[in-house]
Amino acid sequence: MRILVLGAGALGGYFGGRLLQAGAEVTFLVRPRRAEQLARDGLAIESPFGALHQKVETLAEARPGFDLVLLTCKAYDLDAAIAAIRPAMGPGTAVLPVLNGLSHVATLEAAFGRGAVLGGLAKIQATLAPDGTVRHLNDWRWLTFGELDGSLSPRVQALAALASQAPGVVAEAVPDIMDRMWEKLVHLGTSAIGTVLMRASTGEIARAPGGIAFMETVLARNAAIAAAEGHPVRESFLKEIGAVFADPKGGYTTSMLRDLEAGGRTEAEHILGFLLQAAQAAGVPEEIHAAALLHARAYEQRREAGRLPR
Repeated sequence: MRILVLGAGALGGYFGGRLLQAGAEVTFLVRPRRAEQLARDGLAIESPFGALHQKVETLAEARPGFDLVLLTCKAYDLDAAIAAIRPAMGPGTAVLPVLNGLSHVATLEAAFGRGAVLGGLAKIQATLAPDGTVRHLNDWRWLTFGELDGSLSPRVQALAALASQAPGVVAEAVPDIMDRMWEKLVHLGTSAIGTVLMRASTGEIARAPGGIAFMETVLARNAAIAAAEGHPVRESFLKEIGAVFADPKGGYTTSMLRDLEAGGRTEAEHILGFLLQAAQAAGVPEEIHAAALLHARAYEQRREAGRLPR
């Protein structure tokens, strides 16, 4: 299988490298600085599941000839990513996005057609070190994907068979990828709303009087949104993540909070904005969602004005 990976950062570098080990023909579409680094040093992965240090193929501009494009960008870079991979999207090419949220699905379908787009989820904790090494930080290594229509097509079965041979990856092709993506959004959306509004970890929120009840309310509303969209969340899943939000010893934070604290761009519009619109459409009380999105938008205004603390 010929795979083009957009970027070779923490997520793209990890899964791209592991698919290369499984026998795929993997090429990384990267910026010049990363291309120079990879040409000089190769792709390096440090992981509890085995290290990798190997020369890899890179491109500065996409070209035809790929079976699959693995899309690992931030949601706010989606338009640029679409432009970058467009030359690679032939009649039989599939694109597998593993972005946060759900708004990217419709955007990709509009760009490439519904039949070209797969649904996907990645659960991994990794970082790209200054020297270009991809450091895998724990045992999270899941890659889940499927057709948006629920079929187990030959292409997703072929990808699952390939990825099952990759060390350090637990891959699964599923017939309910949209349900899985909604579950992740309920989890991520609840986490983001809580940690962004409170500027605190889940444990710090839980230790504050009223914090657990607040998170329970947000979780219930997000679950109601998913149900109204035709993707009810499993009770076992709600119980599992509810326990995370109720744990006073928990240290969980979201990438959105970390981006805020680092003075970076956020995916607020793609996660909080999407959920707010969905709440309005479903008739779910929306004031908490609106407050969280307003908080993030005001932060972006302050960031653009150069008024963040140094």
